[in-house]
Amino acid sequence: MRNHINERRTQAGLTQQDLANACGVSRQTINAIENEKYDPTLKLAFALAKHLHTTVDELFQYS
Repeated sequence: MRNHINERRTQAGLTQQDLANACGVSRQTINAIENEKYDPTLKLAFALAKHLHTTVDELFQYS
């Protein structure tokens, strides 16, 4: 699954650690998601969208 988390996170001025703390996961989890090595749970996808001020549809593209 492709995603735009890195771009949105960078635009928001957040580090991977900042986003991880906000979502209650590890920095490694954010890194794995950004590098498309891990697909987040639905709950985490909604948390990411909330903290990046966007929607799940905008963050993720099913390929």
